[in-house]
Amino acid sequence: MNNFQSLLQTIDSFVWGPPLLILLVGTGAYFTFRLGLIQFRHLPTALKLVFSRSENSKAKGDVSSFAALCTALSATIGTGNIVGVATAIKLGGPGALFWMWLAALFGMATKYAECLLAVKYRKVDDKGQMVGGPMYYLQYGVGSKLLATLFAIFALGVACFGIGTFPQVNAILDASHLSFGVSREISAVVLTILVAIVTIGGIKSIAKVAGRVVPAMAVFYVVACLFVLIANADQLFAAIELVVVSAFTSTAATGGFLGAGMMLAIQSGIARGVFSNESGLGSAPMAAAAAKTDSCVRQGLISMTGTFFDTIIICTMTGLALILTGAWQSDFAGAAMTTHAFAVGLSSDTLGPMLVSIGLMFFAFTTILGWNYYGERCVVFLMGTKAVLPYKILFLILVASGAFLHLDMIWIIADIVNGLMAVPNLIGLIALRHIVVAETKAYFNSTSKDEHELVTQN
Repeated sequence: MNNFQSLLQTIDSFVWGPPLLILLVGTGAYFTFRLGLIQFRHLPTALKLVFSRSENSKAKGDVSSFAALCTALSATIGTGNIVGVATAIKLGGPGALFWMWLAALFGMATKYAECLLAVKYRKVDDKGQMVGGPMYYLQYGVGSKLLATLFAIFALGVACFGIGTFPQVNAILDASHLSFGVSREISAVVLTILVAIVTIGGIKSIAKVAGRVVPAMAVFYVVACLFVLIANADQLFAAIELVVVSAFTSTAATGGFLGAGMMLAIQSGIARGVFSNESGLGSAPMAAAAAKTDSCVRQGLISMTGTFFDTIIICTMTGLALILTGAWQSDFAGAAMTTHAFAVGLSSDTLGPMLVSIGLMFFAFTTILGWNYYGERCVVFLMGTKAVLPYKILFLILVASGAFLHLDMIWIIADIVNGLMAVPNLIGLIALRHIVVAETKAYFNSTSKDEHELVTQN
């Protein structure tokens, strides 16, 4: 058994090794420059679209563009924003945060491209709901049923046995037990009932909850981090300087930190950054496809802000809190390190940990909801709408059983499948790059023409 686990860890290291990370960042870099730095030039426009209600009421789709974004964010803003950042900095030092930023900036262009394609190639299922994502642009755009099926199988594996269930369930149960003294069994029952209530209603129910919970939890966590940053404001500039300098030099061993070379900072920062915002993995396009919109470019712009919110804002807040408080040099790791940072930053051994626990529980809960929907879309693609109810029952059983499973092997398999999702998706993005470029040019040319005509009329 140990040999098998060791083999899985070797495969996991290979899957998430330099080739995949280079391909992920390289794809983002290609779209960044080919689309004229779209994520920098048009970020203000994208943010304006996120909070604007000027959508075409007759446009096809199941939920608003904002609700589709919140559904995608519900899956990406999760334990990775708290635990993943701590893991990256523990392995690679403060410089890992810089590489997380870089991966996110390029990742915004990737997220734009994949969500644009999701709307471009989306279909309507036999229940009248929108279906889309890498499965559909791989089959109908690239023309490869094999790649489409592989993606759907990998993504379904992640939903049922990875990010969508066990790690999130255990994060919730541990946080509720440690901070509020609630037994794991009671928490598991309550959690399963809540997931059932929300997910049985499908995308509209999930999007409704996500549209309220995601913005609230994000603001709550950012404000909590801001208190830590303000309390240590005199060291903020030095912390940012440390992040930038450490990104290009080795970080010496200090305190509980064992030291790290530049390559380890790059690898841990990029890997955890991609793991957190999921740019290029192909998950967010499945939510984007449900948006009520008549423009694939418009939805692509809205969707790319998800990576901005997830990594540039929330992961940065966690990272700076860890560095400012010196928690990254402690003997703690993962969630315990972030909890320690809040305890030190807020000078409270009760308030700090409680804020992290509340953040973890909400982040993990919404991740379960988002991935439940992604799994459902994969089931519809593979087996049709008749398989949705059996899938939902299985998903609830897996959520309930998460309280009693502590199998490291399951999480290693999940990590492998999560990385494998990216491969067919990236092949699709590269194969359809000309479609992305053509749609983008057509949209902005028409927007410029409309603005010109408006000026002329006035």
